[in-house]
Amino acid sequence: MNLFSGKTAGKRIAEGAGALMSAVLILTGCATVGPDYAPPATELSKNWHTPFKSGLTAEEAGPASLENWWKNLSDPELSSLVARAVAGNRDLKKARARVRQARASRGVTRAGLFPTLDASGSATRSRSSEETGGGTTSSFYVAGLDAGWELDLFGGVRRSVEAAEADLQASQEELRDVLVSLLAEVALNYVEVRKYQDLLTVAESNLATQKETFELTQWRRQAGLSDDLAVQQARYNLERTRSQIPTLRTGLEEAKNNLAVLLGEQPGTLHGELEERKPVPAAKPAIAAGVPADVLRQRPDIRRAERELAAQTARIGVATAELYPKFTLSGSIGLEAFSSSNLFSSGSRTAGGGAGVTWRIFDAGAIRQNIEVQTALQEQALMAYETAVLNALREVENALTAYAEEEQRRQALSAAVAAAQQAARQAGYKYQSGLADFDSVLEAQRSLLILQEELAQSNGTVLSNLIRLYKALGGGWTSLAAVDEKQESTNISKRESNEREIR
Repeated sequence: MNLFSGKTAGKRIAEGAGALMSAVLILTGCATVGPDYAPPATELSKNWHTPFKSGLTAEEAGPASLENWWKNLSDPELSSLVARAVAGNRDLKKARARVRQARASRGVTRAGLFPTLDASGSATRSRSSEETGGGTTSSFYVAGLDAGWELDLFGGVRRSVEAAEADLQASQEELRDVLVSLLAEVALNYVEVRKYQDLLTVAESNLATQKETFELTQWRRQAGLSDDLAVQQARYNLERTRSQIPTLRTGLEEAKNNLAVLLGEQPGTLHGELEERKPVPAAKPAIAAGVPADVLRQRPDIRRAERELAAQTARIGVATAELYPKFTLSGSIGLEAFSSSNLFSSGSRTAGGGAGVTWRIFDAGAIRQNIEVQTALQEQALMAYETAVLNALREVENALTAYAEEEQRRQALSAAVAAAQQAARQAGYKYQSGLADFDSVLEAQRSLLILQEELAQSNGTVLSNLIRLYKALGGGWTSLAAVDEKQESTNISKRESNEREIR
């Protein structure tokens, strides 16, 4: 049934509105006001300032070499922890929710490009007074559709959609940045667990040796071959080492609990799994650090800052569009009748249409001040982007230096421990043979313990610095982000299916 049939007046109204809008479109050309975004040009050095050594190379540190960096450590336990953290970490789930929020906000903004259509209907029944209306009863039935459309002639809505799209992309980069930090934190806390286990092994081994030495000094005193001074020196050396063990156990417990929380589990759940002591994983000798330009392409925090700058640039256009008039089209078709049986007859049809324009001609400069606000925010976003670039370059330079120098220190400590072990054995032999006093034994054992502790610390620091280097280079998000985005797409499909079932 054609509801507009026979409604010459409504047809003329619609034709007049269409002609008016056509003229406006021709005159304006559907201009999009405000600045068009262009990515900032960033000048970078061709190479890193830090000299490469200890296995560092200038090969490209692209996604392929960084996406699964933790697997380079050849530790199945670490790989398992990483996978569980990606599935259960609360901060990562919150970042995923922010992506969904940004995607929905983009949909809300994009809806402004299209007309709105409202359906309405009503039925009323009234009875007049016998004194004034003769006591008659009347009914009135109405049904109709109302449409409205604000034409985006100057691009205000299109700029809003552009900003919303950039906001969505920024939230996706934020998710990836959370992922990069999470992977690094899981690995760092895992290294802490293994480092404390190494330190406990060193302390307990030295404790056993020092206990033997203490018993030896007691036997020699009883035999008249030594005095009480040597016994007390051996005892305080023994008790000093014993006093370090509770602190190491505390650190180990804290590292395990931190690791459990990163996995989204309650503290204490990983203690049995990590009870077996294992050494700190060995770092691979060859590491591709790439060049500074690689960092801009790879680091999610820089990519997020760039998208935030793009979003803010678009918002200048949104504010600028308020300077121009707004044109709207409206129309309605409907049915009106005094009885339900006549509601769908040809005589009950109604139609209407029109066009309108509004233009704010005075607001005491509020619109122009808002444009200035958005422009200033764009400048701040640009400064935030440039700061993110500088901070990223600083982190990489510092990580390169820290890793290379600590590796050199670790090698020196390894040689020192080997020498200290030999010295401690020789001092013990000479003391038992009466060729040296106990001070040489005490000093040798103390030096050995200190050097072994420093070596265990250095083993953990070398690997921790390597992990921080991978994080500074933006490693880890590419392969897991693809899986995460696929899962998010599946979740969206499930939600849409559930909504259809509800409807």
